[in-house]
Amino acid sequence: MPRTIKDFERPIIELEDAIDELTRAKDPRYASRIKALKKKLRKLYDETFSNLTAWQRVDLARHPDRPYMLDYVAQITTDFVELHGDRFFRDDPAIVVGLGIFKGRDVVIVGHQKGRDVKARIHRNFGMPHPEGYRKALRAMKLAEKFKKPVISIVDTPAAYPGIGAEERGQAEAIARNIYEMSRLRTPIVVVVTGEGGSGGALGLGVGDRVMMQENSIYSVIPPEGCAAILFRDGKRGPEAAEALKITAKDLLGLGIIDDIIEEPPGGAHRDPVAAASVLSEKLDATLDTICKMTLDDLLEARFRKFRAMGRYIDKSTEKSP
Repeated sequence: MPRTIKDFERPIIELEDAIDELTRAKDPRYASRIKALKKKLRKLYDETFSNLTAWQRVDLARHPDRPYMLDYVAQITTDFVELHGDRFFRDDPAIVVGLGIFKGRDVVIVGHQKGRDVKARIHRNFGMPHPEGYRKALRAMKLAEKFKKPVISIVDTPAAYPGIGAEERGQAEAIARNIYEMSRLRTPIVVVVTGEGGSGGALGLGVGDRVMMQENSIYSVIPPEGCAAILFRDGKRGPEAAEALKITAKDLLGLGIIDDIIEEPPGGAHRDPVAAASVLSEKLDATLDTICKMTLDDLLEARFRKFRAMGRYIDKSTEKSP
């Protein structure tokens, strides 16, 4: 599969290619040149990825080479068994659920899944679930509660599917039901946003005791282009909307919406999926160790307070006029 290169990545890729070409030549005369180029590359990495704009983070979150849910599941779990169907209508491939062993611990995993090529993208509906996908996820989470297994939820969707059929089958109700049930599910839940955390499509799998984001993921009530089209009447002002929406992991950690940021390899998770999975695995393991030690009553109370604390506001109606 050809590499997909974003504009801001191009100078780095070109420099890496130049270093690879000189290295393959195996000529001692190029040693000093290679050393100088590697030094320049390190500096370029620092300059580029320490100053990414919100729009550039959007680009990375949507990168077609970025690892998806099943890529991570294959790296961090063993004996994963996928479950199918919501027992009401059909199986929705846009959401994958199953049982697996993570670091010696039995877990239930739910998450959005996108496709790599055209056929897979159509099969997965571009990672946009129908209501039966959310009902399938809830069925799996209820099994986790019944058998006292923690839940790992992996979020990566542009949004829930807005088609007529999905609305007829209760898309809004399915998402709302999941939010309600996850808020009171009597088992530990860890949520990780690994790519796009878009709108209610993300919230339908997004309630947990700990909510984390990978460094270059995004989490928002609406895609930047949609926000720009509504507020500015111009979808091309997406970069401006991305800044205003505060959708990056750093922004959301500061606002108290998420609990932790998971670092990615230099250049993003797509540059080294194995290293990205390793860091994700360590963070998940440490987080589960912490929350699994809590009593269920304390866990649910903390979960309730965590989400109730979001959305602080000032009531100006009580202020006296001068």
